[in-house]
Amino acid sequence: MLSDSQLVARCREGDSEAWNELVERFSRYVYAISTQAFRLPQHDAEDVFQEVFARVYQHLGRLRSDDAIRPWIAQLTRRLCIDTLRGSGREGPADTDTFEPADVDESLATLDEALTVRSCLDAVGDTCKEILDRFFCRDESYRAIGEELGLPAGTIASRISRCLAKLKLELEGRSEAPAASGER
Repeated sequence: MLSDSQLVARCREGDSEAWNELVERFSRYVYAISTQAFRLPQHDAEDVFQEVFARVYQHLGRLRSDDAIRPWIAQLTRRLCIDTLRGSGREGPADTDTFEPADVDESLATLDEALTVRSCLDAVGDTCKEILDRFFCRDESYRAIGEELGLPAGTIASRISRCLAKLKLELEGRSEAPAASGER
């Protein structure tokens, strides 16, 4: 799997497969920012989604650092969501009088963390991803996981431990966030 910066570099070279992968990688992120952080209705979120990727395509050359693609996309999405809210006459997310900018920042931080964990899970491999997903997300027992994967239940605990160690290394490797994002 390509890193974000490798993917951006390939997009800059005109690689259409890389562009498709970039859109796929960040599509849930953009949509989640629009619908969860800004609580835009679906039709507005879809408009923001299309505009974000149109602008990313047009202005990718202005990105200062290929590593900064995620925060740049987040900031672009945020600005377009705010523009959409202003254009619709609302000052904040629908049906929320007490909405604060910190709420958006908190939602963006949570979404960013989720994207990082998802990316790290992809990097540790399908076996680890499946075991960790079954144990932590689906709340399956060692026995149920073992039966499904054809492994002894006693092996599952050690696999979970090894997979968590791999995931931790991936997360630590990515904790060095890129400096600032934005345009040149």
